[in-house]
Amino acid sequence: MWKPDRSLNKPLYQQIADHLEQRISLGELPSGSLLPAERKLSEQLGVNRSTVVQAYEELRASGLIESMKGSGTRVSPRKWGKTSRRTPNWNRYVEGGILQPSLPFMRRIREGLQSGETVINLAYGELAAELCPNDTITSLIRNEPFDQPLGYGDPQGYVPLRTALTSFLHEHRSIQATNQSILITSGSQQSLYLITQGLLSPGDAIAIENPSYCYSLPMFQSAGIRLFGMAVDEHGVIPDDILNLYTQHRIRMVFLNPNYHNPTGTVLSPERRIAILRICEQLGIPIVEDDPFSLTALDEEVPPPLKMLDQNGTVLYIGSLSKIAASGLRIGWMVAPHSVIQRLADARQQMDFGLSIFPQWIAAHFLASPELSPHLIQLRDQLRFRRDVMAQALQRQLADEVSFELPKGGLNLWCRINRPVNDYALLENGLKHGVAFVPGSVYGSESGFVRFTYARPSVHEIEPGIAQFAMALRKTME
Repeated sequence: MWKPDRSLNKPLYQQIADHLEQRISLGELPSGSLLPAERKLSEQLGVNRSTVVQAYEELRASGLIESMKGSGTRVSPRKWGKTSRRTPNWNRYVEGGILQPSLPFMRRIREGLQSGETVINLAYGELAAELCPNDTITSLIRNEPFDQPLGYGDPQGYVPLRTALTSFLHEHRSIQATNQSILITSGSQQSLYLITQGLLSPGDAIAIENPSYCYSLPMFQSAGIRLFGMAVDEHGVIPDDILNLYTQHRIRMVFLNPNYHNPTGTVLSPERRIAILRICEQLGIPIVEDDPFSLTALDEEVPPPLKMLDQNGTVLYIGSLSKIAASGLRIGWMVAPHSVIQRLADARQQMDFGLSIFPQWIAAHFLASPELSPHLIQLRDQLRFRRDVMAQALQRQLADEVSFELPKGGLNLWCRINRPVNDYALLENGLKHGVAFVPGSVYGSESGFVRFTYARPSVHEIEPGIAQFAMALRKTME
């Protein structure tokens, strides 16, 4: 956030007025935009309220802003004085559009992490920099000559990467795939987006787990897709729920995250996998299997994917390198029947003409590298250690106030607060105490659940982060 520079000779109020004038003239603050209250802006900028009052008076005198009792201070609809031209009413455009904005909770978390204040990030489900194979990738870049053309590539994805993925999926996930059955995407989220845009229509109904990461993605509502939840217990979703939802709502797809489910960490039992696959085969509806976490198994053998059991082409399989290598590579994939891959590759080409060749080239070499398996072993060891540090911190700080099951894989710990709590107040108090996390209601659960990630913060931040959360929780309970 911008703040006035006290080392300048220009008065603070004038710096504030000039900064706001610039934002107004550039259209960042369109006509009618509500400005912060004087007291709030003074707190944000670290100045006296009288300084903000003086800056606002300067802008009012120029006709750039106007104040009305009960309505606050807004950018004037017609600006006179310093400029006589009108900017578009961007607020009307911002409120329109097909793609809905992120959930308020997620926007608030992002604002808190970008505020410039020190906030321990227990919210973002991604790997910390020290868990990524930076040295291996740096070595690949130095030692392997990059001789690929830098024009538009194949919209289905870089062929050597798809070839490397066929071997990777066979070795690590027991999935049989070919170059023609793989689509490269910029991550699992783009795979889901392509499915909503290319295979579903407004009004279609789908079944998802409840809670589910899907509830945090506005892309489904933006596409007019109706979401129906299936409760998740310690063994995953109940197969009969699919039958019931099909009978009631004629669901067209089932979206599942069967291994180390996000956010609860549960693993779908073998018996339920077979039953779900059989039901969907009988009904003729596809399963979208999102499998980002399987190779982060911590205390057991890597669970097999549903796709391994699929003999009928029922499962669309989605994976990525984000949770096992680096989210910044932006490499994901989908395994599906060739007709589906062709349809979604065409949709993908309409969006961006295909992913950049450079990260695909890196990913192809990394997947074929002898360093891949040692990296996965080291990653699991580090994640197990971080998970245990977080669990021990929760026991020390909040033993009687929260409950949780130790996840056997994944990047997250799903925690239940044992007393009723207001999620909004808890998040605000958390950010005030310097810690970010995701309230469970973001994922469709009732209030009183929290998802913490142990992969994103440094090891040394986990204990302080939980301690700060404990203070925020007790403040909320007062």
